Amino acid sequence: MVTGIVASVVTMASPVLLAHPLQADLAADLVRLHGAVSDPADDVRVAVTTSRFGLSAEEIAALPGLEAIVSFGVGFDSIDLDAARDRDIAIATTPGVLTDAVADLAVGLLIDSVRQVSAADRYVRDGRWAAGGTYPLTGHVTGRKVGIVGLGRIGTAIADRLAGFRCEIGYHNRSVADVPFAYHASVAELAAWADVLVLAAPGGGDPIVGANELAALGPQGHLVNIGRGGLVDEPALVAALTDGTIAGAGLDVFADEPHVPEALWALDNVVLVPHVGSATQQTRREMADLVLDNVAAFLERGELVTPLR
Repeated sequence: MVTGIVASVVTMASPVLLAHPLQADLAADLVRLHGAVSDPADDVRVAVTTSRFGLSAEEIAALPGLEAIVSFGVGFDSIDLDAARDRDIAIATTPGVLTDAVADLAVGLLIDSVRQVSAADRYVRDGRWAAGGTYPLTGHVTGRKVGIVGLGRIGTAIADRLAGFRCEIGYHNRSVADVPFAYHASVAELAAWADVLVLAAPGGGDPIVGANELAALGPQGHLVNIGRGGLVDEPALVAALTDGTIAGAGLDVFADEPHVPEALWALDNVVLVPHVGSATQQTRREMADLVLDNVAAFLERGELVTPLR
C-alpha cells in the first residue's frame, strides 16, 4: 500500500495514481482528466508525486503495472532511481518553469545574508534601534566573488542576475561547461576562492559541503543553499555558523524537512525559509501544467515531455 496519499474522489480503476499529497488544483485536474485514484492498483501506469515525497522502492514494488513516474518539482533524490531503472520505469520532473523563481530567491538569500536584512528587521522590531542602538556594519554585495555549485539552468540564471552586481563568478560542475566563468575542480577549491558559495546542484548521495569546505569558505564567507538539504553536512554547518567558521548563510532547504535544527533558530547570521524557492503562484501553476502535459503525453504516446536523463 502506498502511504501518505491524498483521498481520491473516485473509486473506478485509473491508469493514474496520486501517489502523495499534491497541490489541490493539480490533483483536481488529474482526477477530472484521467480519473486519477489514490489507491495503488495493478493497472496504474503513471504515478504522480512531488520532489518532497518521491517514490520509494517499496511503493514502486506495490505498483506492478507502473511505467512512469511524474514528479512535481525538479528534485529526484526522493525517488528510488535504482528500483525505477530495474523495471525500466520512465521518470519526468518539471525543469525550466521554476528556474526564475528559484534564482530570484537565491539572490535574495545572498543579499539578506551578506547585508543582514532579516537580522536588521528583527533589530528594529525588538526596539533596539529606538533604544539608542547602532546596528553593526555589514558587507558589500557588489563585486563579490560568487562560487556556484551546479551551473545548470538555475545556476546559470543566478549567475545572470549577479552580473548586475558586478560579481565575479566561478563554478564547479561534474564537467567543464562552455561559459565565460572560471571552473574549479572541486567544491573545496571553489569555496577557498569564493566570498559566497551558492549550492544549486541536485541532491542524492553524500554531502558535498562539510567541515573542510566550510573552513575553506572562511570567516568572511557566506553559504546559500537552494539545491537540496542533503548537499550539506548539517551538523558541520550548525557548528560553522555558531563558532564563526563562516560569516553567515541563507537556507531554503534542509536535511530533514520540515525540521530545522533548533540551534539555528536564535542565530542572527542565518536566514531560514521553508523551501519556498518555487513557491510563486505563476511558477506553481506552470509546474502543474507541465505535470499534466507529461501525464497526457505518456498515456497517449508513451513519451514524456521532460524526461529525466
